[in-house]
Amino acid sequence: MTIRKILSFCLCISVFVLNAQIEEAKLNQLITETLSVFEVPGISVGILKDGEVVYAKGHGVRSLETQKEMNANTKVGVASNSKGFTCFALAMMIDAGKLNWDDKVRQYIPEFRMSDPYVTEEFTIRDLVTHRSGLALGAGDLMFFPEGGDFKVIDIIDNVRHLEPESSFRSKFRYNNNMYIIAGEVLKRVSGLAWEEFIENKIMKPVGMSNSKASYNRVTDKSNIIEAHTRADGKVIQIPHDWSDVANPAGGIVSNIPDMLTWAKFLMNDAVTESGERLLSREQFHELWQLQTPLKVSPNDSYNSNFRGYGLGWFLTDVKGGYKQVSHTGGLIGTVTQFTLIPDLDLAIVVLTNQMVGSAFNAITNTIKDSYLGYEDRNWLKRYGDNRNLFLENTDKVKADVFKAVEVAKTAIDIPKASQIVGTYTDDWFGDIFISNTDNKYSIKCMRSPRLFGELLPYNATTFIAKWDDRSYDADVYVKFTFDESGNANGATMSFIAPITDFSFDFHDLNLKKKN
Repeated sequence: MTIRKILSFCLCISVFVLNAQIEEAKLNQLITETLSVFEVPGISVGILKDGEVVYAKGHGVRSLETQKEMNANTKVGVASNSKGFTCFALAMMIDAGKLNWDDKVRQYIPEFRMSDPYVTEEFTIRDLVTHRSGLALGAGDLMFFPEGGDFKVIDIIDNVRHLEPESSFRSKFRYNNNMYIIAGEVLKRVSGLAWEEFIENKIMKPVGMSNSKASYNRVTDKSNIIEAHTRADGKVIQIPHDWSDVANPAGGIVSNIPDMLTWAKFLMNDAVTESGERLLSREQFHELWQLQTPLKVSPNDSYNSNFRGYGLGWFLTDVKGGYKQVSHTGGLIGTVTQFTLIPDLDLAIVVLTNQMVGSAFNAITNTIKDSYLGYEDRNWLKRYGDNRNLFLENTDKVKADVFKAVEVAKTAIDIPKASQIVGTYTDDWFGDIFISNTDNKYSIKCMRSPRLFGELLPYNATTFIAKWDDRSYDADVYVKFTFDESGNANGATMSFIAPITDFSFDFHDLNLKKKN
C-alpha cells in the first residue's frame, strides 16, 4: 500500500470514529440505568448530528404522583440555559445600534449602584453577563429564591449596592444570577419590550421554537410538563414548581427536546433560521462565543482541554485537544438540565431532567460525546454514581452529627435564654428576620420570603440551627449570634450545615443586626 493510500485509509478511519453514534439500544439502557442510579423520575434526551435529529426520546415519568410518562415533547424549565437567550437578545440590540457591550450600565439604569463607587461607574453591560462582578457565588439570590418573596426587579437593582464583594472587580469568576436580572432590565429599557416578550417574539418565534415559553407562568398548556422532584430526608419526593418571574432573564425559559434541538441547529447554522433569516450579524454571533472570563483547566481534565472559561451567556472549552465546545447547565428547585454544542462536529446534545442531580446529565452527555469523539467506553455512569454515593454518605453524616448535637444541647445549661435572642433582625438587602419563642419552642421567619420559616434549635452557647419547615430545600443553616456586654444578642450570621445545599440559598451573605 502506498503512503498516499495509507494516509487516505487513516483519514477515513478517523472520520468514521468521529461520526460514530452510540447505538440506540445502548443509549436507551444507559438512560434507564441512570434513572435508577441517581433516583431521577424522568429524563428526556436529544441528539442533533449534521443537521439531523438522530435521537429524541423521554424515559421514566414526568410525575411520581401521576406516573405519566416522560417523552421528548415533555416541557421542562431549562433554567440557566436561558442565559444564552438573554445575551443573544442584547447582541441583537447592538446590531440595532441601541447599545454596545462596553457601555456603562448607568447609561441605561441611572439608579444602578454597587458598593464601590468606582465599580458603579465602570460597570458595563459585558460585566453584567460574564460573572466577574466581584460578588460571591450566588450573592443576593435569596431575593428571588425560593419563589414567593416580594422582591421586584427594582428592589434587586436597589439592593445590589448592599452586597459586599468577595474579590476585586473583574478579577475572578463567580456565578451570579442577579446581574442577569439587571441585564434583562437593560434589554427592556432599550427595546421597549419586556424580556419575556422579546425572547418569545424576536427569537423563539422566528427560530421555530413553537412549544417554548419565556417563563413557567406563560405556559398555557401544561398537559405535558414535568413536576419537580428532589431528595428530602433520604427519599425522592415530588415538590411544587418553584421559580420567580423576577429572575426570568437568568433562568425562566420552559422548553422541550425538539425545540432545544431547533435552537441548537439555529446556533450551529450561524444564527440563520430555516427560512434563511439571519437574526444576528456574524460579528455579534462570533462575539457571543469568545472567552470573556477565564477559568482553570484541571490537570486531570478528562477531555485534554487546553482552555476553559465563560463567554457571553455560555461556558466555553475545547475537547480532545481542539474541538470547541459551547455549553451551559441549568438548575431549579427540582430539576436540572444540560445543553452542549460541538460546532466543529455539528453535534448537539440536550439532556432535561426532573430531579436535582447534575451527575445524571453528566453521565449521559459524556457517554454520548465520547462516542462521537472516539473515546473507549469510560463508564461515566459508574464513576459519577460512585462519587455521588460518597457525597450523599458524607452529607447525611454531617447532618446526622449536627442533629445529634442538637439533642445534647437540649439539656445544656449555657444555651441562651429566650429574652436574649428573640426579636427582629434585619439585613440591608434581605430585610427582616423574626425570631420568636412560644411554649419554649423557637421559630424563625424571613419576612420578605415567607416560605422560609421553621424551627430554631439550640446547638451550643452561641449557635442555633434553622431547620426549615419545607424539607425539600435541604438548606438548614447555622445561626451564629453575637452578644453585647449585657449578654443580649445584637446580631447574627448564617452558614450551611451541609455541602448539598444549593448555592442560591446564600444565607452566608447576610449580616443581620438586631432591631428590637
